[in-house]
Amino acid sequence: MISLTGILERAVDVGASDIHIAPLAPICYRVSGDIAPDGEAIMRPEDTASIVKQGLTDTEIAQLAKNKSFDKAIALPSRKCRFRVNVYIAKGAFGLVMRQIPEEIIPLEKLQFNPLVVKQLDRPRGLILVTGPTGSGKSTTLASIINYIGNRNKHNIITLEDPIEFIHQHGSSLMIQREIGEDCPSFLDGLRDCLREDPDVILVGELRDKETIEAALTAAETGHLVMGTLHTTGAAKTVDRIIDVFPGDSRDQIRAQLASGLVAIISQTLCKKVGGGRIAACEVLVNTKSIAQQIREGQTHKINNDLITGKKLGMITLDKRLEELVREGQITETEALKKAAEPFNLAQNLGVDYYEA
Repeated sequence: MISLTGILERAVDVGASDIHIAPLAPICYRVSGDIAPDGEAIMRPEDTASIVKQGLTDTEIAQLAKNKSFDKAIALPSRKCRFRVNVYIAKGAFGLVMRQIPEEIIPLEKLQFNPLVVKQLDRPRGLILVTGPTGSGKSTTLASIINYIGNRNKHNIITLEDPIEFIHQHGSSLMIQREIGEDCPSFLDGLRDCLREDPDVILVGELRDKETIEAALTAAETGHLVMGTLHTTGAAKTVDRIIDVFPGDSRDQIRAQLASGLVAIISQTLCKKVGGGRIAACEVLVNTKSIAQQIREGQTHKINNDLITGKKLGMITLDKRLEELVREGQITETEALKKAAEPFNLAQNLGVDYYEA
């Protein structure tokens, strides 16, 4: 029998961020951003089913059969880490994707945020969003932020996660972590519960629908620091995505709420580092009177200009940050151009031919 524990230990040994187990394919590991097979042995449907049974309880397997997918986190005590697991069904057979979650939370200073941006984390109320595509490191960034706030204050911090990934310890702040599906039915229900539990800081793992977004905005308006994630790329597109979720007759109200409640947006992507590993490149928006007015008036296409001119407030565009990482020798020109919002302009700034990079 193929051992699930052995697969997880192998992932730690090779420095994999993700494990892919698909029927009729070899086990694959993602290392430094690239997927590579681990040997040539092909996983049969009965092999993947055996691995699933090792990782899920009978109750969870029943839920998987009903919903056709299942998410959870599992611990690997021998290596002091956890894995976020998604089990799915493809062509009638089980498949799994498992992402490694380090036990140690990265100190915020290692994420290299501008000190003026870090200062925004001391705000007593408002909305901070961390956005980016799947696998861009949003959970890692949020864990660092929550850990930083918790260590600097005497707060009641409540997180709503699906599933719980990084484990936060009680210290000067209370750290209450609730798992969707296990501890509460949904993000919306958990958020409503939070408002009766004397929170200072609320983390909403994902703002999935208009009801949850609306509740998060209301919580931010009524004296809480709220953090959440969205699967969007770029600060301006994040604002548009939030507004577009709502019907036309309520968008003016949402624009007004977002304009007054938004603190900052961190939009990130992961890049391959020179020499191996990966590094996050972050676009950062800090809400100002000018940006608030643009949000309120539906002029979000002008936000990028404020990002370009807002360096003294800690703001930066994604492409400018990519340019900095290239000049620091941390990523290649080719990698920067792959991840850029405007690759032709970035190529010009770097003095390279876009088609040859």
